[in-house]
Amino acid sequence: MAEQNNITDNHLITDLRQIIEQGRRQAYISINASMIQTYWNVGRRIVEEEQHGEVRAEYGAEMLKKLEAELVPEFGVNFKERRLRDYRQFYLCFRDLQIWHSRVPNLTWTHIRHLLRVDDAQARLWYMNEASTQMWSTRELERNINTQYYYRLLANQKDKTMEVVDIHAGEPTLPEKDEFIKNPVVAEYLGLKADRDFSEKKLEDAIIKHIEKFLMEMGKGYALVDRQKHIPTEKQDYYIDLVFYNYILRCFVLVDLKTDKITYEDVGQMDMYRKMYDDQYRRDGHNPTFGIILCADTDADIARYSTLNGNDHLFQAKYMLYMPTKEQIKLEIEREKELYRLQRNEEMKAIENNLNGQEDNK
Repeated sequence: MAEQNNITDNHLITDLRQIIEQGRRQAYISINASMIQTYWNVGRRIVEEEQHGEVRAEYGAEMLKKLEAELVPEFGVNFKERRLRDYRQFYLCFRDLQIWHSRVPNLTWTHIRHLLRVDDAQARLWYMNEASTQMWSTRELERNINTQYYYRLLANQKDKTMEVVDIHAGEPTLPEKDEFIKNPVVAEYLGLKADRDFSEKKLEDAIIKHIEKFLMEMGKGYALVDRQKHIPTEKQDYYIDLVFYNYILRCFVLVDLKTDKITYEDVGQMDMYRKMYDDQYRRDGHNPTFGIILCADTDADIARYSTLNGNDHLFQAKYMLYMPTKEQIKLEIEREKELYRLQRNEEMKAIENNLNGQEDNK
């Protein structure tokens, strides 16, 4: 009987814990939504007052100081002048509050504060959608903004624009592969020093050790399949550093690691790996495999004159072992944009000629 009572007590305790934890989660969600709505309404009211009053910046600054003096003693530090500016910016950036109630209810005020730092409205909406659908923590969102995640993907876009996906839309069409290649790849979390020599084996080991962060840096839909994948042939054995599968693209992704600048031999080797992998491992329902040569530095001549040129299954990408400044990452992105243009030179020319022809026919 005592044993039966103990079992009953354990079930009761387990059930009560689940009930309490669920209640706490629901309370947090409710409090978060209420807090965000309050801040949005405060920002809206401030903007309305500014529009009805004087438009000079001095007026707005003086008004916020007065509001701080009145509100802080009664409601606390969340209504200091700096926070009031955030609430005002929140309303100006997101005029439709329903976007938070119906589309991104899992984002917190800290997420929003990071989003407010993004000046580009298109980029801001993209970060918002990704943070919600990919369940980014506030630290992940901050890092992705700091490393210019959006613009690193944008560097590989043919028309230099990116669509903001409606997270409540139906099944999306299959995207282009180059929408999933970030260049450069920022990998400061690997703990390797850029000014010191290390082997490709050490680089691979560091990636495996930090695979969760590396997969996030790679982008959406990636899963690790194998490392040092053995590809046997009649005459020789080959080994691919890393093999991933992207369930969104429905294809395998091969990554060859290089601790030096990319060479023509690297491109030829990856092209061979990709064809061999397709021949031996790709099955019906999978799209053709594509390969990424992840190297210490990329090269414009190779982008222009190697088999990379015009090949939509091969990519070169540079990795950075330190967290770059905003200026450094911008320079790198511009450089990689030019390399992408060189790699896609023939395709770009065809697109431009087609557009020019359409203009002439109007």
